[in-house]
Amino acid sequence: MKFLHKILEKQKPMFEKGGKLEKLYYLFEAGETFMFSPASTANNKGVQVRDAIDLKRMMMTVVIAMIPCLIWGIFNVGYQHHVAIGEATSFFSIDNLLFGSRWVLPIVLVSYAAGGLIEAVFAVIRKHPINEGFLVTGMLIPLIVPPTIPLWQVALATIFGVVVGKEIFGGTGMNVLNVAMTSRAFLYFAYPLQISGDVWTQLGGDTAVNGFSGATALAVANNVSIEGSQSVVEGLNQANNMLASPFGGDFFSFQNMLIGGIPGSIGETSTLMALIGGLILIATGVGSWKIIVSVFAGAFAMGTIFNLAGANEFMLLPAHYHLVLGGLAFGAVFMATDPVSAAQTETGKWIYGVLIGMLTVVIRVLNPAYPEGIMLAVLFMNVFAPLIDFYVVQANKKRRIARAV
Repeated sequence: MKFLHKILEKQKPMFEKGGKLEKLYYLFEAGETFMFSPASTANNKGVQVRDAIDLKRMMMTVVIAMIPCLIWGIFNVGYQHHVAIGEATSFFSIDNLLFGSRWVLPIVLVSYAAGGLIEAVFAVIRKHPINEGFLVTGMLIPLIVPPTIPLWQVALATIFGVVVGKEIFGGTGMNVLNVAMTSRAFLYFAYPLQISGDVWTQLGGDTAVNGFSGATALAVANNVSIEGSQSVVEGLNQANNMLASPFGGDFFSFQNMLIGGIPGSIGETSTLMALIGGLILIATGVGSWKIIVSVFAGAFAMGTIFNLAGANEFMLLPAHYHLVLGGLAFGAVFMATDPVSAAQTETGKWIYGVLIGMLTVVIRVLNPAYPEGIMLAVLFMNVFAPLIDFYVVQANKKRRIARAV
């Protein structure tokens, strides 16, 4: 790699001040620092603490933590396709891998291309280095959309999320809202038919399969609760009961939803893979275990409260089902833990996470128009995170003053 570094160094004067390509310096700098360690070092006098973990390494750790969800999503897209056309094979088959890659990887590439272009434009206009924050956002956006989404919508949503969710606030580290969730919210309200509904399984071409809707588990649960003729658990067990789960039991059994052999957004179907990613974030110190645990605790507590109320069938759904339905696990691990838009105080993290979990279940159960509550819950609590931290700090001050007196 030294020869490549030498080539870049020879071209560097053209991008520096006074060079022909001076305006594109930060694009050059971004490419160089992405491949090689920066040559510049801190020259401040005095004691300094050196750490190998910088922003780039932290972002790459999050991307690595999402790889299990991405790989699982690729296999699952292929599996759901073959289930729909009546040619289901084992889950981890080459056919599933090839078909899933064909539909998932273009979404990832479009997301990175659109977001990277906007990042570059703002870097040139504002004359600041390109930050590595989009390494994570560019992967998050594909994992929270269905495989059937048009690529132009992925590009449009990515641009909207980066501009409105981050750049207007000042860029990386300044955003109030989670960028990926902002992109998904844009798609949900601008193009609801593509981001929600029953067409979540890619059949390929103009193929249509009678009797197979490709509905998500949340959509099925919501429809059953509206009809009110049976319990949600019974409805889930009977939905697509002609289809076999790749991991045993009914198609929408708790076990299958936990492992992830069901239709849904590319990266959200497997609670197990999301938890593996969560363990990576916790082990490396990148993600807050307090937020992750409190989101699950809040969802379970709210589900239990609704069980006691029991006003409708959705309220009677066992609380532990909420933990594997929809994108709760993925949102808890990768969205709620966003170090910029989440609460910063240790006590505030507990409050923040519990409220996200509780709001997710409230939105699911009480508002049929938004069966996937984690999106709105995270965005809502992003706005209130600074307020939570403010009151936590004020409470700490009062306690310290009281002890001093």
